[in-house]
Amino acid sequence: MSISGRRTPMVLFSNSSDQYSHRVRLVLREKRIAVKEIAVDLVNLDEDLIVANPTGEVPALVDRDLQLYHSIVIMEYLDERYPHPPLLPIYPVARAEARLMIHRIEQEWALRVDVIAGKGVRSGKREQARNELRESIIAFAHHFSDQRKFFLNNEFTIVDCCVAPVLWRLDSLDITLPPQQTKNLRRYMNNVFSRESFRTSLSEVEEEMRRD
Repeated sequence: MSISGRRTPMVLFSNSSDQYSHRVRLVLREKRIAVKEIAVDLVNLDEDLIVANPTGEVPALVDRDLQLYHSIVIMEYLDERYPHPPLLPIYPVARAEARLMIHRIEQEWALRVDVIAGKGVRSGKREQARNELRESIIAFAHHFSDQRKFFLNNEFTIVDCCVAPVLWRLDSLDITLPPQQTKNLRRYMNNVFSRESFRTSLSEVEEEMRRD
């Protein structure tokens, strides 16, 4: 079915194991947005995906005549178009802090996940990325407070939508965290992973990524 050249419902192109696609699916579930999801085989690209995103990367979103790609752009668009529940803070300072934290997660966590999970990566480089990601997560542990339910505060935000897919993948990435240093982080993981929006955001492939 071609989506080009005519009005259609919102369409999301995503990959079943991709952390960036998982982010967007989590936002969609949190806001209960109806969307047609198309699972993309990254080896044999769907021609409609190329229309939505000429680079062939996922996730990509088509909303009528609008084509968007890059997970952060898509998530912020969804948050602005469907403002309830809000996933970015209302006040400018808090919003800027959230965006800064998203940038840090992107640079310090997400890119390392890409290396660890990537094909054709040298074993030494993969192991270096695994160690760096583990140490970075441990260093972030103080951000997870027993006084807050989620990452920044007691409200679930886009930051959580970026953090949670990485933490969910730790078992599949062969990363084990020290229990004593990550008690609050583990509590946070339980809070997020038990949310209905998170559970329903998981693809069949992602459901198998975690051992417990």
